[in-house]
Amino acid sequence: MEEILGSTEKVSRLNKDLLPAVKSLPTPEKALLNLPEKILQFGTGVLLRGLPDYYVDQANKQGVFNGRILIVKSTAQNRADDFKEQDGLYTLCLRGWQKGQASSEDLISTAISRVLDSNVDWQDILVAAASPEMQIVFSNTTEVGIVLDKEDILEPGKTPRSFPGKLVAFLLERFNQFKGDPENSKGMVIVPTELITDNGRTLKKICLELAKINELPEAFIKWLDTANDFCDSLVDRIVSGKMQPKQEAATWEKLGYTDKLMIMSEVYGLWAIQSNREKTKEILSFEQVNPGVVVTSDIEKYRHLKLFLLNAPHTFTCVIAQALGFSFVNQAMDDDTFYGFIRALLMEEAVPAVVGGDISKAEAEAFAEQVLDRFKNPFIDHRWSDISKQMTLKMGMRCLPLIRDYFEKFGKLPERMIKGFAAYLCFLKNQYLETKADQKYLKTALNKHAYDLTDAKADLLAAHWQQEEKSEHLDKATAESALTALEELTLIIQAVLTDPAIWPASALQAISQIDGLARATAKALEDMQLGSNIRL
Repeated sequence: MEEILGSTEKVSRLNKDLLPAVKSLPTPEKALLNLPEKILQFGTGVLLRGLPDYYVDQANKQGVFNGRILIVKSTAQNRADDFKEQDGLYTLCLRGWQKGQASSEDLISTAISRVLDSNVDWQDILVAAASPEMQIVFSNTTEVGIVLDKEDILEPGKTPRSFPGKLVAFLLERFNQFKGDPENSKGMVIVPTELITDNGRTLKKICLELAKINELPEAFIKWLDTANDFCDSLVDRIVSGKMQPKQEAATWEKLGYTDKLMIMSEVYGLWAIQSNREKTKEILSFEQVNPGVVVTSDIEKYRHLKLFLLNAPHTFTCVIAQALGFSFVNQAMDDDTFYGFIRALLMEEAVPAVVGGDISKAEAEAFAEQVLDRFKNPFIDHRWSDISKQMTLKMGMRCLPLIRDYFEKFGKLPERMIKGFAAYLCFLKNQYLETKADQKYLKTALNKHAYDLTDAKADLLAAHWQQEEKSEHLDKATAESALTALEELTLIIQAVLTDPAIWPASALQAISQIDGLARATAKALEDMQLGSNIRL
């Protein structure tokens, strides 16, 4: 290993000249490095390289898509020089748990052709707009990347600041290079992967508004609107990115070369892309050989499955898992009692709640089984403390609507989901401030252990729980007029559940449709002794 990391690093670092010497895994054919650039990608991050770029690479290796990716880099993350020095090559290490056993595969991706820095190479990026083979745009600029910045996108000598600004400027250059594209044949398929709902439609709306703000020609605005297909998309794969140093060194030794761009992801992957245009389906031909890619006229089904069978179970169980002493998801899944609880929550409560319409029982159960395998993945250390951040927001978006759906179908409350919701309330109720080195930190206590608390609604929840303390001092003149502890707790929870400052309108609507939610939650809270005795 010292030889790999030492004086021969330049010789042994992954690049196209090293490929003939690599014996540890299948190496890509040289012809793949000469394929034309068909995709303009905004972002160098691990999600893009671990999911969309992976699918492009897999299709190229089967002779289907036959195109590479030109990346536009706008941040300090991932040096452009690293990509240049490795000829765009990088190793993707797939690690997972499938059907009771570990799954592992390493591959060298040839999907990336070049990486250009938007702040330095903007004119070179615009040159690519004139290529007739350039057909697609990918992006992942984080959730705050798809925002309107009322900037002058054509200011001489300057690169547009925002991602939408860069995209509009690129498309305007393309429109002009093809002389207005009278046949609407040079429009692009634009597939953002940012984790916001309706990401394609939102990006299109911002681009059209930005074009109008900049007083661009009406003919271009019409072309932008009609010739380009802005597709909503949903991505689902955990890409953990760079390995820990020891794990990385061991992998380099196994592979026989170093790779500064090597990343790790789980095996499971899904990319659902929404479009009703046949031409778009033809252009996104990498779908044909990748079962994880779905191009369809409506991706709501996939959003529904992910939200309620993956995200919601995570949220329902994260406080319970931490209270039981588990730091990581896979660690908790190795505990028979916890595994039995989350499996029952999924299979007996969540799956029956989502089945219906275009989601069959078999499809929901298969998805849920995959979720359990993903949670068990011994290679991905997913912290429960990360999942518990902003739990109020997650409860409102994922969990309360799922409880409502179950209640409407079966006329009763789902016992395990209620326990998870009660544990969440314990998490917020037991909050306190801890001072260290003159800094204050919000903490909470469960089963006599302390945990960090990050929740934008924490102070609002705290105000409601203070009412419980006040109620203990109320004058209870007669037994008849006194409220039981359970009744007092129910009233406080009812106040929490109906507070519009805590919940969005959609969550409030769901809550209003669940009879007995406050009392059932209060009973579960009593059983937990308000967080001092959370057990399964």
